[in-house]
Amino acid sequence: MERKPTELKSKKKLNKNFIWALVSAILAVLTIRIVLKYNKDMSLGDLLDVIASANLPLLALGVVSSALFVWFEAVALRVILRHAKYPRGRKQCLLYSASDIYFSGITPSATGGQPASAFFMVRDGIPGGMATAVLVLNLMMYTASIIFLGGVSVIIRPYAFLEFGIASKILIGVGFVGLSLLAVAFFILLKKEDLIFKPLSVLISFLCDKGILKGKEHKLEKMSKVRDDYARCSSLISGDRKILLGAFFWNCVQRTCQMIVPMLVYAALGGQAGKMVMVFAKQCLITIGYNFIPIPGGMGISDYLMFDGFDGMMGEQMALNVELISRGITFYVCVTASGIFTLIGYLWGKRGEKQREAEA
Repeated sequence: MERKPTELKSKKKLNKNFIWALVSAILAVLTIRIVLKYNKDMSLGDLLDVIASANLPLLALGVVSSALFVWFEAVALRVILRHAKYPRGRKQCLLYSASDIYFSGITPSATGGQPASAFFMVRDGIPGGMATAVLVLNLMMYTASIIFLGGVSVIIRPYAFLEFGIASKILIGVGFVGLSLLAVAFFILLKKEDLIFKPLSVLISFLCDKGILKGKEHKLEKMSKVRDDYARCSSLISGDRKILLGAFFWNCVQRTCQMIVPMLVYAALGGQAGKMVMVFAKQCLITIGYNFIPIPGGMGISDYLMFDGFDGMMGEQMALNVELISRGITFYVCVTASGIFTLIGYLWGKRGEKQREAEA
């Protein structure tokens, strides 16, 4: 009987995620149609011809690099979990990563995938408080790595930012400030668990007092246990410089794997070798510009920033080709593959639960 509220809650979450998946699919179709309509001389068939005539080994390298984007988040999570005294296998951590990337891609928030990762972690026996602290640390390093690579891009190509249009500069500037504040906020939350759990306790008490929820004492006691787990994990990992540097390093590698894809696509389409570094530098800034926007996967915004950033340096047609193919690899293909892997992992776990119940 106690499982019914949980099952109902899970169903509501599933319905919500389905709605966002539908919204994301519609946005994806509209974005591609708008981009293709912008260039009236190009059709989907023309784009497929461009891909067929490209350097396929370099395009394949771009696909591999995008796959490594998922893999290296799994590596970062595995490193953190090992130091938190909850080591998990590669396949498990890959599921945590894939679910994070999939749900972040279909929800209007970069943090949309964290609850999905936490779900699978808890299912694998990791306490909720521990899972929360691990994900907060990883999200902090994920955000910090975007800012860091943006700084690297300015160092290697100081004029990259100046070549964007006014609207793009504003988006990149707002993104830089917003992501910097988020990184600081995540660090504070990692150190000050009361900022998370005190408001939650007040909310639970209020809802119970109003009769919306039942079992006030039980819920507050459960919240207290989660808080203790969070605090214990936070003190264990946040005070360890080695784990902080390790998490930051693997997150930087992860983000780099995604950001070099446009450069590889440009090279595959016959781009000039001397402009490769500039393509990478601009992509770092583009990532800053759309990561702070509350739109699933930054759809529309990222496409605009890429076209605006690449148009002046490689021409309209090449910029359009690079933008469409790169986004196809790094977002649409990557998110779809992550979603399939997440579904398989979920169903496999359900199968295991049924087998254990049957044996009991």
